[in-house]
Amino acid sequence: MELKPTQVLYSPSSIALRFLPEGPYPLGNGKFSWVAIQHGPDAKVGSVNEFDLATKINVSHPLPGRPGFAFPTNKGNFVVGCERTIGIFSVAQQSYTPFVENIDSDCEGTIVNDGVTWDGNLIFGTKDLEFRTKKAGLYFWRGRDSKLFRLRADQICSNGKCVLNVGDSHIDLLDIDSPTRKIVVYRINTELGQIESERTVVDLANDPGVPDGMTMTIDGKSIIVSLYNPNAAPFGRTVQYSIATGELETEWHTMGSPQATCPQLIAWQGRVWLVITTAVEHMPVERRADSPEAGSLFLAETDIPLDKNAYEKMTQVFIEPRI
Repeated sequence: MELKPTQVLYSPSSIALRFLPEGPYPLGNGKFSWVAIQHGPDAKVGSVNEFDLATKINVSHPLPGRPGFAFPTNKGNFVVGCERTIGIFSVAQQSYTPFVENIDSDCEGTIVNDGVTWDGNLIFGTKDLEFRTKKAGLYFWRGRDSKLFRLRADQICSNGKCVLNVGDSHIDLLDIDSPTRKIVVYRINTELGQIESERTVVDLANDPGVPDGMTMTIDGKSIIVSLYNPNAAPFGRTVQYSIATGELETEWHTMGSPQATCPQLIAWQGRVWLVITTAVEHMPVERRADSPEAGSLFLAETDIPLDKNAYEKMTQVFIEPRI
């Protein structure tokens, strides 16, 4: 196992933006987006943010609710999972227009959390706000006919997702339901909108951190997972595992910030970099002095070769539907 250093990239001056950063995603030209899921412990709103690696400038766009994810679209907007809806956020108009509503309509106390997009489709999950009950959904929204399928209705906090092995009628979905502390792969029939099989790739039952956000290496052979450690610790951990063997390959430490939330690979200056978000959420006030970088975004070098075709395929924009 190889240990890689990180450096602080951005420390938001606003506690609202430090509370729960997640979901970094490439925008091209050395820029990436990320979401501030919730602007404080009692807040019911968040934001989508755009960060420029060259200038270190962050631009924040307020949203009408709490976002779980945001991906760039083919029209220069963002597709956002917000509260119990999926919609398009227009940067130019600063407006949010849902095209999927009433998600998890048969239960209370959940909102949209993490997701993944490919070929104009979406898979996303929800989370129980109390982090307790198996009632959160896992959904597949099929772009060609705008049809929504519920794949599961018994998750608690549906987090990191990666799609691999895309076929004509099937995909493999790497998925995290955080309280299980497992990374699993589902074989999904995209014609029927059903899960056909499940197997565990990595079991983190003995790890102090809870698996949160996840991305995949460009060659599709490994996964990179951020571990949210709710305990006192000098650093947070983001780890890379082989999909085939479950072997731990690489580890990154976010010094002064134990609650790592989400990793993402970003192409910049001809190299592949790793961006890691971290959070203040749930951290007792008395522990914050020992975690001065809680809520910061971190940057790390990687040895991952930049295969531009594979990278572009892995980081697609979302094709906007007619609304």
